[in-house]
Amino acid sequence: MVDDEAPRRVEARRGFSLSYRGKTLLSLFDPIAQAEKIAAELPVKNRTLYFCPSPLYGYGLKKLLDRLAPDSAILCVETDEKLMAVSTESMGGLLKEQPPSGHHGLALIKTSDAASLCAFVRKNWGSRIFRRVEILRLSSGWRLDSQVYDDLAAALIGEIALDWGNAMTLVKLGRRYIRNAIANLSLIPRSLPLSHLGSYFSPAAPVLVLGAGPSLDEVLPELLRFFGSSAKDPSTRPFGIVCVDTALPCLHDWEIKPDLAVALESQHWNLRDFTGLGDWRLDGWRLPLAMDLSALPATGRVLNGEVFLFSTLWTDLSFIRRLAEAGLLPESLPPLGSVGLSTAALALRISHGPVITAGLDFSFTLDRFHARSSPGHRDRLSKISRFYSILNAEAAFRKGAAAAVSKSGLPVRSDPALKNYRSLFEREFAGEIRLYDIAGSGLALGLQTLSLNDAFALLKGSPKTEPGTSHNMKHNSEELRKKTIAFILREQKSLIRLRNILSGSAGEASSIEELETLLDYNDSLWAHFPECAAAEGRRPKADNLSFLKRIRVEIDPLLSLFEKTLTALTAPP
Repeated sequence: MVDDEAPRRVEARRGFSLSYRGKTLLSLFDPIAQAEKIAAELPVKNRTLYFCPSPLYGYGLKKLLDRLAPDSAILCVETDEKLMAVSTESMGGLLKEQPPSGHHGLALIKTSDAASLCAFVRKNWGSRIFRRVEILRLSSGWRLDSQVYDDLAAALIGEIALDWGNAMTLVKLGRRYIRNAIANLSLIPRSLPLSHLGSYFSPAAPVLVLGAGPSLDEVLPELLRFFGSSAKDPSTRPFGIVCVDTALPCLHDWEIKPDLAVALESQHWNLRDFTGLGDWRLDGWRLPLAMDLSALPATGRVLNGEVFLFSTLWTDLSFIRRLAEAGLLPESLPPLGSVGLSTAALALRISHGPVITAGLDFSFTLDRFHARSSPGHRDRLSKISRFYSILNAEAAFRKGAAAAVSKSGLPVRSDPALKNYRSLFEREFAGEIRLYDIAGSGLALGLQTLSLNDAFALLKGSPKTEPGTSHNMKHNSEELRKKTIAFILREQKSLIRLRNILSGSAGEASSIEELETLLDYNDSLWAHFPECAAAEGRRPKADNLSFLKRIRVEIDPLLSLFEKTLTALTAPP
């Protein structure tokens, strides 16, 4: 009987084959030539990461390395410890060879974990280096663990796509983010840190996180049926409700007042979410709002409750680091890009009890992209005529949209953006044992899914503390106001100096070194430029005239915003 517990070297016509776990992993007929033929015929592309599962003896790799574009690389992966030993010994010479300057070369790693593999690529080569992933199979070793290798390749493809998607988001919205953040500096003295939210919930209080997906329409009436009128008032229900801003009109229609709303949107679209909520202010009940520092400034004024600022660091900026050094940067949440994901992360932070999500669907139907009372759905209803249907076929069948199956087995539709958020949700929260999901029409989130009755039974937990007490906690707003004013004055001084140099009106001679320093200091002026966003914040040199002209255009709007923020901070209450 053949012992397949260890890889067994087998003589081949040229080179060696390998037998392991009852399978021959390389051809017995000239495996070297076959691998080199694959490597020679593979199309060579720029900025490509070639994913090579189970390289074994490394046959063919030298042939490909000789053809490889300087900005491409080969990533070899083994999931089996014994095969990793074979690859490490056989490929030692290739791995030790230093690639020419500017070339990315070759790397080998043993892992079965997608997160570890993505982290290895970032550490070894950096982010936004590669534009695509190509799979390179030079042996049959991958067949021993084919599903894991497929998952690893899919994770790499998704990670690279997400990284470039973030760069494109920075190009489109980076200017808006920094301008919103400057305007929102005026909120810092009167806002409260996230740690003060502990006064709204007891440590073990269960929390219901509500998104605005179509499944919310099934959850809210059942919530009232199960808990009765006690579910409507934060002071009487035994659990907390934290909702995304788009879900507010839906809750308002059922007269359910959440404990906290969360806003992330940097543009004006989310102002529609607060339409019709005026009566909540008139009856004396205040609605607390947690909002991102880069969210639309008007969002912090539309509800008559306390504002809790947090920050999602959209990119690495010296401006943000200086805010932190000055003690002004709000507590941070992971930059997840979706208000639903941020709401789940916030709920997990403010309570140690179970957290149940509903309405985080990442899918839609032909007639509903959000719950019925959401602004988008109401807008579509208002336009219905003989020529305008409630069915949104244009969106449902646009490029990239496809049929999907919900966690309850229902047919739904989704698109690449929503699927990416769903995958990000799973990667971020799959290991969180306190987080649950309610069965419905949404996509599976990688969580334990509960029926409505089981979820509501879990919400019968420890009673919450009375809401509205966090404003009694110690918070030195006057000290924060002075710190914020001093911070803005320093920022203005630097911007004015840079403007004077670029305009040729500096009162004293400037050097190229001073210009370089000022450009680094004021990276918020150029971080969103396409060539900088795509290069992880690396910028052109200070002798680039086109770059400097664009910088000059950015300075005056920021100075104007700082001045308006100063006015808001110094105005009498």
